[in-house]
Amino acid sequence: MDEVELVVAHSERATLRVGDMFLKVDADQARIDVEVEAMALAPVPTPKVLWHKPHVLAIAAVPGTALGRLGEPSTASPAAWAAAGAAIRKLHDAPLPPRPGRAGRGTDELAAELDGECEWLVTNGVLPAGLVTRNRQVAEAAFRPWAPVFTHGDLQIGHVFVDGDEITGIIDWSEAGRGDALFDLAILTLGHEERLGDVVAGYGTDVDLDVIRAWWSLRSLLVVRWLAEHGFDPFAPGCEIDVLRSRM
Repeated sequence: MDEVELVVAHSERATLRVGDMFLKVDADQARIDVEVEAMALAPVPTPKVLWHKPHVLAIAAVPGTALGRLGEPSTASPAAWAAAGAAIRKLHDAPLPPRPGRAGRGTDELAAELDGECEWLVTNGVLPAGLVTRNRQVAEAAFRPWAPVFTHGDLQIGHVFVDGDEITGIIDWSEAGRGDALFDLAILTLGHEERLGDVVAGYGTDVDLDVIRAWWSLRSLLVVRWLAEHGFDPFAPGCEIDVLRSRM
């Protein structure tokens, strides 16, 4: 009999693995709907949907191993990272999906959220004011006009699977939709700045590296509180706090 493995769990959602099947349980049915729709539209390898019912999505495991993990050195080859960049470019060149995604929030909304999180981080003594102020300044470069593309919206390094130098699957599409292309590139390379050149080479077009760096700061500032409140550690070596410190 297959054992049940708890992959990740917090108050909003949980993922279980049973053999070669993953069960995603989500309090927000809309996220499951977005994920199913996005995987059907995405022109890149995605998990096979086995079935879905209210608040539960069953998908098949994808072959290969994750490109890496935040906070750990990636053992994947430069060619594998370049292949990830090429896959992202293929996604970004695809027809726009019907919904806005996580990467599609407007500048005013993002700026207001960022200001609130920065104030919370300083007021509660979570981070030094100088560190927050510096990264808030870096983040400004992300607030510029951009043309929407088909974005994954949560393209963490652990969501991209490879076998050798080939992309075998991209998972976790619940934040997908129309958004800023450079957000995807930034989330993939968060904490792995040394791999950015390989990803951009595979992506195949010039990108504004200052905007990528801005998204590193912006994303990290926005998620520190959420991570801490949901049982994750942004202070772990190589993770979000170290990303913020690297901008100093």
